[in-house]
Amino acid sequence: MKAVILAGGMGKRLRPLTDDRPKAMIEIQSVPIIERQIRWLSKLGIKEIIVCVGHLKERNAKKSIIANSQDKGFFVINGDILTDINPLTLIDLGSNSIALVNLRSTFGIVETVDNIVSHFVEKPAIRDKWINAGIYYFSADVFQYLPEFGNFEITALPSLAKERKLKALKYPNNYWRSIDSHKDVEEATEELAQK
Repeated sequence: MKAVILAGGMGKRLRPLTDDRPKAMIEIQSVPIIERQIRWLSKLGIKEIIVCVGHLKERNAKKSIIANSQDKGFFVINGDILTDINPLTLIDLGSNSIALVNLRSTFGIVETVDNIVSHFVEKPAIRDKWINAGIYYFSADVFQYLPEFGNFEITALPSLAKERKLKALKYPNNYWRSIDSHKDVEEATEELAQK
């Protein structure tokens, strides 16, 4: 099995942390995000990992990704996520599959009973809404959907969905965190300290 880590993001919202390093090299508890991802994938038996850097102007990784014709598919992972999801479970759906996680509120919510505050819930998971976890299982035919420039999540994925060629698997109880801001770095550090 192969996995491709997309580590081309500039991480503008994470400056000055990203002034001298790529976003995927930001450290959480002194360990870079990409190192955590490689360890996670290795534990799952994925030994061939391709890291796409830059802004994907030239897709020179394509030959490496589809080099062995006996490979039925490959995983694609966003380079800014921390998770314990097992992407191997996507294989059962077949190629062009996406992992989904519960949307988390960016705010705490207040619960009331008869206009009296009963308690506060800090950043709850919203159980009936799902977001893209940034974990995919694709076959080589996905390359025909990839844009020459731009973000495949806003071009290729909607095209696959429109053609009813994109499947999804929900992961309601897994740890998942996208590192997009300084607050995410702080919260991930606290969360991982409790694991």
